[in-house]
Formats: sequence, structure tokens, C-alpha cells
Amino acid sequence: MQNSTNPQIFPAGQANFQLAIPNGELELLTVAVENPRGIAVICHPHPLQAGTMNNKVVTTLHKAFHEANMHTVRFNFRGVGKSTGEFAEGIGEAEDLIALLDWVAQLNPDLPLYLAGFSFGSYVSYRVASLSPYKNKLQQLISIAPPLKYPEFPKLPLPACPWLIVQGEQDEIVEPQVLYDWLEQHDNPATLIRFSDTGHFFHGKLIELREVVLKNLM
Repeated sequence: MQNSTNPQIFPAGQANFQLAIPNGELELLTVAVENPRGIAVICHPHPLQAGTMNNKVVTTLHKAFHEANMHTVRFNFRGVGKSTGEFAEGIGEAEDLIALLDWVAQLNPDLPLYLAGFSFGSYVSYRVASLSPYKNKLQQLISIAPPLKYPEFPKLPLPACPWLIVQGEQDEIVEPQVLYDWLEQHDNPATLIRFSDTGHFFHGKLIELREVVLKNLM
């Protein structure tokens, strides 16, 4: 595993390092492949509820993208692990994500860019896909258990890119029916895949989750 700061080329193999951004530093874990078909950035669940880039769902998303022969980037939100700063209600985290995407896009200008998130991470990634300059630059947005309980989430514009949502029907953290009802208010907003008998953390369903994400990548 390599250790470096703000590399000027995408690191080969697996690398764990600090990335300097305008608001501090982010701890990154990157995995490179040969002849990549794209690059995926993955956002973890809530920082104040033990969410980290090592979360099992986040790792499962990495495995799906890796199997699809893509570079992957996992990172810790501000205040988690070696990332500096404090929790910022998703707003500051979205700013940090944009800075990270700037670095990714600069080093990989010709690769299709995928953005994924689990729970709180899907809220942050949705904000970026909806409002930032990257809204017209993403190949696909993947949201696992998106938390529409955040008041601003359902008010944001739909992303312009293809959007995949995976939702457990027995989710004890976010309310599946709220998501379903919201999606019905829009014309063709996303590809929705429901997992029956599945809770928020996809216990016992991680292999199936990886297979579903892999099958539905654009």
C-alpha cells in the first residue's frame, strides 16, 4: 500500500493517503486497475453513527466497481479517521466531495465518472449530482438506501445522469414507502431495485447487492 499526499497521477495498485482540499484534508483509499472502463467515487454512511469508508456496504460497492474493471476511490468524510474537520450536516461534506471529484477528474479526464453512496453518503452524493458542476459530467449515480428524511433531499432537482437506487423493504433507518411515494411523483426518475426482507445494512444480502449493482452499471 502506498502512502503519499496529493499524487499527480492516480496511484497504482492500492493506496491510502491524505488529499489536501480547501477545507482541510481527506483520507483516501484508492484502488487502481489496468485499462479501466471508468472511475467510481463511493461515499460512506453517517459520520456520527460510526460510518466510515470501511463500512461493509461501501466495501461491497467497491467490489462491484472493481469487478467491472474500474478505478475506485473511497474516503472518510470530515472528522472521520484521518480526515480533518467536523461534521457539517451534509453541506460541508458535499463541498469536500466536489473538491475530491476535481482531483479525480483532473487525473482521469477521459474516464467516465461514477458516483455512489450509502445512506447519508447517498444524500451527499445526490446533492453533488443535483447541484454541482458535476451534474452534467456523471456517467451514473448509485444510491443505496437514500434517506429522504433529510428535509432538503426531496426538494433537490433530479440528477441529469442515469440513476440507480437499491432499497431494502424492511429498512429500519429510512422509510422505504417515503422513497417509493416520492419517486412516483416524477417521470422516470430512477431505476429502483427493491430487496425483500432486507434491512438498512443489507445483512446477509451483500453478495446479492454486489451482483445487482454490477448488473445495472451503465
